[in-house]
Amino acid sequence: MNHGLHGEYVGLGPLDEYPIHQLPRPVAWAGSSDRNFYDRCYLNAHDRTGDLFLITGLGFYPNLGTKDAFVLLRRGDEQTAVHLGDAADPRGADRMDQRVGAYRVEVVEPLRKLRLVLEETHGMALDLTWEGSFDVVQELPHVMRQGASTILDAQRFAQVGTWEGTISVDGEDIAVAPDRWVGSRDRSWGIRPVGEAAPAGKPADPAFEGMWWLYVPMRFDDFGIVLIIQETPDGYRTLNDCTRIWKDGRVEQLGWPRAEIHYASGTRVPTGATITCQTPEGKDLVLEVTSKLPVPIHVGGGYGGDSDWTHGMWKGPGFTERLTYDMNDPAVAGRVMFGVIDHVGHAIAHGPGADGAEGWGLFEHGALGRHDPSGFTDWFDLAP
Repeated sequence: MNHGLHGEYVGLGPLDEYPIHQLPRPVAWAGSSDRNFYDRCYLNAHDRTGDLFLITGLGFYPNLGTKDAFVLLRRGDEQTAVHLGDAADPRGADRMDQRVGAYRVEVVEPLRKLRLVLEETHGMALDLTWEGSFDVVQELPHVMRQGASTILDAQRFAQVGTWEGTISVDGEDIAVAPDRWVGSRDRSWGIRPVGEAAPAGKPADPAFEGMWWLYVPMRFDDFGIVLIIQETPDGYRTLNDCTRIWKDGRVEQLGWPRAEIHYASGTRVPTGATITCQTPEGKDLVLEVTSKLPVPIHVGGGYGGDSDWTHGMWKGPGFTERLTYDMNDPAVAGRVMFGVIDHVGHAIAHGPGADGAEGWGLFEHGALGRHDPSGFTDWFDLAP
């Protein structure tokens, strides 16, 4: 018998044996018919030197019938990307076995410990174990609209932690030890633009003029901080979420952070930021953040504006490729200001419970198009 695999009932799968349903339909069927429904994870790793930055992730796009994974490694002036894509199981069985070709994510302990494996693909391989240093932080819902249209409607959680294992690149093994290797991860699901471009319809009114974005999950010895801010071109804040989490599980909301981004002259690439948060007692907690290495994730990473590869795009069964970018190439460098940049971030904290504390993690920023508070009047303005 082949129950659940014919006609309109295609979709029943192993997950349906568990009491986890949220809607009166099989788990494999997305709760929304929006083509842009997605469920994906993002992870990064570095050794605090600024010599390299590894960024990777895996995503499912049930309404597009696809799944994919990527590995992006920045070393010096070279950025290397490995992409993998395939068809997703319409029954959702591969959501229990998160795998795209030679890439897989194993959940060792939910919300705490993962194993990440890439068997050798185009000269690159990974075998890394993630351990969260603190509990995950559930971020506020993230919603972005263009006129009456919903562009993004997502739920996320984030975590800071350590890594152990091996990164292999072209025969060179890089040992990863948890006393030096740190990073952050997030999982998000909902609606965001994925796959091939959809028909445009009526031009947006008002036209999209840009967005300002800041995301800073940072690991300190005694606590973690997860900050996420988005603003419209006039500086109106549509997302404001800043949380400090302690080893004993205590959670503090850190008010309405004020962020001063420091840009390299003649660019939109930040060298760092001064971020002032407020504790529940109304006292300032200041983070002095420095970039140790920038990685534009729209250059090989598949994020917004990437002209080479896009999350969710159908490339055929068993798809793999490797792309390498010279970041000094003017054709590549010219793309950097039109997307979000992930940085190896170093921070010194001053304030209650943190005076002089040193942290490491992700400093992610994008100033796209106009942003009045930053003095950017259009897409091509640069910092003085």
